[in-house]
Amino acid sequence: MAILGIIASSMKGATPPTSLDYIVVAGAGGAGGGGSGGWTGGGGGAGGLRTAAAFGIGASFTVTIGAGGAGGASGGGGAGSVGVVGSNSVFSSITSSGGGAGGFGSNSIVSAGGAGGSGGGAGASGGAGGSGGGASPAGQGNAGGNSAAGNVSGGGGGKGSAGGSGTAGSGESSSYSGAAVTYSAGGATTGAAAGAANTGNGGQSSGTLAGGNGGSGVVILRYSTAGKKDFTTIGGGLTFTKTYSGGFTIYRFTAGTGTVTV
Repeated sequence: MAILGIIASSMKGATPPTSLDYIVVAGAGGAGGGGSGGWTGGGGGAGGLRTAAAFGIGASFTVTIGAGGAGGASGGGGAGSVGVVGSNSVFSSITSSGGGAGGFGSNSIVSAGGAGGSGGGAGASGGAGGSGGGASPAGQGNAGGNSAAGNVSGGGGGKGSAGGSGTAGSGESSSYSGAAVTYSAGGATTGAAAGAANTGNGGQSSGTLAGGNGGSGVVILRYSTAGKKDFTTIGGGLTFTKTYSGGFTIYRFTAGTGTVTV
């Protein structure tokens, strides 16, 4: 009974957090689909990433997790198709922009990569290269890579660096979840794999295959546990986990949209 009394007293004295650290990662863009003749799609651009410490919060805020964009279809005997841009992620007044879609190539057309949090890579044909998509808005990522002659497609841009011809942009590591994780890396030009869920990593493109889907986004919020209580309510439309690590209370939102009451 004495122990229960101590716990109850501690909970009673706890107050709502007034500021927290955040990382907001948008959904990544899908890679472009490949076509016949070795025409290749460009890698998907990474979802935009915004992060800061000691961000002031009010009594409630909205959280939305952006979905990754679908990869472009394979052209089979013809040209491939462009991927789909990723969706934005939101926390309070902070919005991270979905990653740009990867372009596609054909025997006569080279599709540019799309703009986004990071730009998608350009598709490639056997002829001249195309242009990678730009990062928009600035500060959330980098441009996608240009393609080059000889069916070398562009890699998707990442938060850490721009994509290049045949190379993807790097991501950025954060430990806000309690362990180091790399977010918002650009989609590579080999493998046709999907970006991992809740990383904002771009979809990969490879040869005549369909492009990989972009990875979905994530919102991670943390604050010092000492003297602070848990959030009061979390909207039923949100999927989340709550953990405690290194003296922090950590909320990791992985899908949906809803309102959080502090």
